[in-house]
Amino acid sequence: MKVVHYFLAVAFLLGIQTVSAQQVKKVSNKEEQVVFLVSMDCHSCEEKIKKNIPFEKGVKDVTTNLDKKHVTIKYQTGKTDKDKLKKAIEKLGFTCKEVKEQ
Repeated sequence: MKVVHYFLAVAFLLGIQTVSAQQVKKVSNKEEQVVFLVSMDCHSCEEKIKKNIPFEKGVKDVTTNLDKKHVTIKYQTGKTDKDKLKKAIEKLGFTCKEVKEQ
């Protein structure tokens, strides 16, 4: 009988952990957008960013505007943040600064 109670207790605790993980997942799937001013000079630069940045964890969409030198990234807040995305662009060899006002 004690074994049955033990397994029921374990199953109960695992059930609570599953609910908690689902709740955290809902919070972490929030999408935000950031715009960076990037030192893109040509279409090749633009393509380099479009090709590489989508592979960063949590990135949902990347758009570029070569005329304004803007890179807009939609991302999941639970998987990445602005600083990580900035560093990813800089790692490609560009200077990068967040645009606060659009």
